Amino acid sequence: MRILAAGDIHNDSRLSEKLAEKATKENVDLVILCGDLTMNDEPARNIIAPFIKAHKKVLLIPGNHETVATADFLAEVYENTKNIHGYSVKYDDVGIFGCGGANIGLFQLQEDEIFDLLKQGNDKIEYLKKKIMVSHVHPKGGLMEKFTDIFPGSSGVTKAIETFKPDIVLCSHVHEAEGIEEMVGKTKVINVGKAGKIIDI
Repeated sequence: MRILAAGDIHNDSRLSEKLAEKATKENVDLVILCGDLTMNDEPARNIIAPFIKAHKKVLLIPGNHETVATADFLAEVYENTKNIHGYSVKYDDVGIFGCGGANIGLFQLQEDEIFDLLKQGNDKIEYLKKKIMVSHVHPKGGLMEKFTDIFPGSSGVTKAIETFKPDIVLCSHVHEAEGIEEMVGKTKVINVGKAGKIIDI
């Protein structure tokens, strides 16, 4: 499976079009959007459509700039699009589960809520060979946290990594940490950023 993962689009339709072109060029099977699709929950214009026109399946979560309702709306409006906030999906022997929002911002969650939503998703796919966890916020205590004084890492995300041991965690949120990869135990954590990352599973 080949995935294009990106985040922090912030209502930039030209960026969505570029990412959709990249998804086509790289022949990806799936696009994962790690939140902050809008800016302050403004109506999302042409953010998901380019991926659908490119005939790509899309998984998304809300960031701290949009509500769950907005993410649900986008998943409802566009075919082959699913909001995995608190949910999971299965592709062959790969399970993908997620939690959006952050511990700061418009759509703010408490750390125990973040962990519980990730647990809710993981519980359905924990038996699978490969697991990918999708969050907007980065884990607490890691390298990504050092790139910002404003956005704290999430202890709920860290606890989920340590408890569920996913193979990969995809996040965004800290723009300055775009492209950074680090290990938390045996889990690779990737800040996919707005440029996007290609991941082969």
